[in-house]
Amino acid sequence: MPAPIQQPSQLFTAMATTLRNTAALNVQVGNHDDFSVPGNQAWVLIDFDRNAQGARAADGRIAHVLTVSLQVIPAVAATAFAAYDLIAALKNLVTDNRWGLPGDQCDLPMNLDGLPSVFLRADQSYKAWTLTFDQTLYLGPTLLDDPLGIPKFARTWEVSDIDDPDQYTPLEG
Repeated sequence: MPAPIQQPSQLFTAMATTLRNTAALNVQVGNHDDFSVPGNQAWVLIDFDRNAQGARAADGRIAHVLTVSLQVIPAVAATAFAAYDLIAALKNLVTDNRWGLPGDQCDLPMNLDGLPSVFLRADQSYKAWTLTFDQTLYLGPTLLDDPLGIPKFARTWEVSDIDDPDQYTPLEG
């Protein structure tokens, strides 16, 4: 079982590892700071555009709905459709992928969308494609874990704030 995740940045590491280890892609992976110029391999640049609120997990962990962008910059000798084809391959890989992270802490990607884009670096512009999607991570302690080991519960119709752990009561056994 994968180790529990503590930080949203662990998604970046997991995604980068998966993309680098997918031989069929043959890409360099990093963020915008890692890119200097196109080379013999295409680049996939990972960026997080948003961290929105989502519904808590069933165990009470706080949801982080991350909007992720994968920007593809084709290799120098690539054809005009190389970035488009790579976005299609990435879409196939991203669909149903939790990147090796625990399933109870990482939902499947949603709202996948590939669009043509331009990557600007200093005074250079590069034709690119960007695949964006939302992926929800559930981080922090569970509301079911109590330091005393007493399971707790709350009924939505009996409490004023279901997200307030102080309004939960011990489960009678």
